[in-house]
Amino acid sequence: MTHIIEREAVQELLDTGEAQLVEVLPEPEYAWAHLPQARNVPLRQLDRAAATTLDPARPVVVYCHDALCDLSPRAAHRLERLGFTQVHDYGLGKMDWLSADLPYEGHAALVSQTVRRDPVTAVLDDPLGSLTERIIADPAGLAVVVDEDDVVQGVIGSRELKGADLDATAESAMRLSATTVRPSEEIDALVQRMDKAKVDHVVVTHQDGTLVGLFGLGDARPPQTESDQG
Repeated sequence: MTHIIEREAVQELLDTGEAQLVEVLPEPEYAWAHLPQARNVPLRQLDRAAATTLDPARPVVVYCHDALCDLSPRAAHRLERLGFTQVHDYGLGKMDWLSADLPYEGHAALVSQTVRRDPVTAVLDDPLGSLTERIIADPAGLAVVVDEDDVVQGVIGSRELKGADLDATAESAMRLSATTVRPSEEIDALVQRMDKAKVDHVVVTHQDGTLVGLFGLGDARPPQTESDQG
């Protein structure tokens, strides 16, 4: 019987070295990004000959792109038909893995590669006066406000500091509408969106809203030299 498993179970199987990890997407998608140690057996090639490259005595974990992709459940049932008895379907797929800021292989240039993991942070009850110097001194000019569970609540930048009561709390001054992205965002596409929106920094979070770090346009672009500036 096929077992649907989540990310934590996949990690446990990989840590023990027991599982065979198989991405069943076409090769170009595998080359873009895939889980560490995964091999590529596209579903359309999953016949008896391909199955002989896998060990039927060991667990097999199959995955595809995301929860809307049906290639992995189809592949899991195909492997069962071919005689495999320990088949697991990582139903949420590799986008769940990449969004969790976990290591990957492939040529994809994702935010996880360049995210700044030490931004200025504050908790909700921090006095605004204690944050001001840290925000001004930081290259991003921005503080990320988190709650006791490290879930992002807002940001404080120069706009929020202007004319603010320095005796107030971070919660009262923060901007709630902070733009966030996942670590799985492709850098080039994100930079284009940021340019269009005239946004210099975005907060990077996990799917549960917990803080990963900060991504700025300067993190994706090499500094200009005098010759570049003309």
